[in-house]
Amino acid sequence: MSMPNAEVLTSRRDRVGECPVWSVAEQALYWVDIEGRHIHRLDWANREHRTWNTPERVGCISLTSRKTPNALSVVAAMESGVFLVDLLACPNVETTLLAGITHAMPNMRFNDGRCDRSGRLWLSTMCMDMSAAAPVGGIFCLDENGLSEMKLGELITPNGMAFSPDDRTFYLSDSHPSVQQIWVFDFDSLSGSISGRRNFADMNPLPGRPDGATVDREGNYWICGNDGARVHCFNAFGQLVSSLLVPVTKPSMCAFGGSDMNVMFVTSIQPMLTSDHGDSLDGALFAIETKFTGLPEPVFSRFPADSAASRARRAA
Repeated sequence: MSMPNAEVLTSRRDRVGECPVWSVAEQALYWVDIEGRHIHRLDWANREHRTWNTPERVGCISLTSRKTPNALSVVAAMESGVFLVDLLACPNVETTLLAGITHAMPNMRFNDGRCDRSGRLWLSTMCMDMSAAAPVGGIFCLDENGLSEMKLGELITPNGMAFSPDDRTFYLSDSHPSVQQIWVFDFDSLSGSISGRRNFADMNPLPGRPDGATVDREGNYWICGNDGARVHCFNAFGQLVSSLLVPVTKPSMCAFGGSDMNVMFVTSIQPMLTSDHGDSLDGALFAIETKFTGLPEPVFSRFPADSAASRARRAA
């Protein structure tokens, strides 16, 4: 276990920082503050940090192949559906509904999400009241056919979604304190099916609950240990390779980026809602230079065929 040097990249603190996504084309990092209802962007060359407000909580974002003239765009999974979000002059956005959702119960939203290398977007849902421990969360897939039926259910707080470098293995965790398991599935990129669920790692004995994750070029699986001030690294066989100490209590998700794809970006959460964070780094975005390299983040390209006809745009 080691404590690497960490560069703090933001002066402001997110309430629930999540979903860092590196754009190779833009050499920039996007991430969200779920409870703050923000989408952030950091230009890596000049460290320019911009923030946009969103009309709903954003669980996760994805890069997109669809471009809007004079605006940056991402796909965002919020509370009521999945939207194309045009990032206008800060802090304004314009949203286009791609797919709505009817949740299993009130007080739910999308949570973790990840694109596969065929351009589909895989998404999870959860009850926002974690104390309820409601197993109503599920896994869905968005492609040209729209938002799928639930592909996997009975999850409380689904997290840790990632795909192996060969796109044949799908990773998933449940970070609720009563579960804390990581699973793997066989993934068929042609049909977009997951099968053969099996145990990968039990995080109950380790510091921190399994939260957001990524894979590196060698196929190692990196996952944040929320509440444990750690980022854990497992090899493809589910064996713990190393654990990095990080300067925040609640690291939430990690992603590789930087010009050489060897920088690990880590988002974090504030344990208590307060505007006076003092010397604490909880809620900050920070970067760690590593000896590992990541893979370019897949881009969502398989837009629902009927989304143009069902567009609902609104300014926020």
